[in-house]
Amino acid sequence: MSASGSKSPPVYSPVYSMTGFARVSGRLSDVLSWNLSLKSVNHRFLDLHLRMPAGADSLEMRLRRLLKEKLLRGHLEITLTVERGLRPSAHFDRDLLRGYLAAFRTAATESALEQQPDLNAIFRLPGVLTGETRFSDEEMQALEEDVAAQIGPLVEALNRMRSQEGASLALELGATMERLDIAVSQVAQMRQEVQKAYFERISQRISALLNGNAGIDRDRVLQEAAMLAERSDVEEEVTRLRTHIHHFHSLLQAGGEMGKKLDFLLQEMNREANTLLSKTGGVSGNGQRITDLGLGMKSEIEKAREQVQNLE
Repeated sequence: MSASGSKSPPVYSPVYSMTGFARVSGRLSDVLSWNLSLKSVNHRFLDLHLRMPAGADSLEMRLRRLLKEKLLRGHLEITLTVERGLRPSAHFDRDLLRGYLAAFRTAATESALEQQPDLNAIFRLPGVLTGETRFSDEEMQALEEDVAAQIGPLVEALNRMRSQEGASLALELGATMERLDIAVSQVAQMRQEVQKAYFERISQRISALLNGNAGIDRDRVLQEAAMLAERSDVEEEVTRLRTHIHHFHSLLQAGGEMGKKLDFLLQEMNREANTLLSKTGGVSGNGQRITDLGLGMKSEIEKAREQVQNLE
């Protein structure tokens, strides 16, 4: 408790959101550099999508293995781009150039044309004049080792962003549980008064059935009384809600992978809130107040369910 009397915010172990972004770059030589980006959004499982340069199949398999070792859940998009600077001399594909020239001359002969091929135009055709984008075996091996060595720092950068958002979500969820706990305590305080209101309704029903009707079925009266008495007690729902809230706090404090567990707990809380509402419908006074509290609980639970969908 601080000097002002306010309650200090809870301290949670690392909690990770599934939303984040990180980028790392490297340079293999004066003319060859690369960029690797990692974007993550929420997903029920670990879903990897890699965009790699042509010929990098071995590197792709290695990256998949490394990422599976370091991440648990999320839809991840991994993009590797390689840039090669201009070299002093131009490079062109001789075989492709000869093919274009041969096709041009064949088409000119068959069409009875006397035009000559324009070399400038041919160099603008796809693949003829390039910056030599093909990699040698040595370059690809160097690229693979350089990129793989940066996966650890890349995931650490991603997790720093995800932990910041996760910590924010954990505080919001903790505050939601505090509000739910207050609402449950208010319901518990009004429980006996609501039971009393139900008993009064039972008495009125019995009197209405017995007045002027000597042939009333006594068993029917007792069955209705028992049913109403059972409906009047929300102690079981209060106990279960408190248990779920306590468990929820424990999971937040433990940290780690928890999204699915928290979602399950919220489903159970919603079920208890629905049962509580079914037991308090139609009762005036504090019964209506409990109904309002139950509706508020359902609203808080629904918001929390949207938030936990983004936790790992």
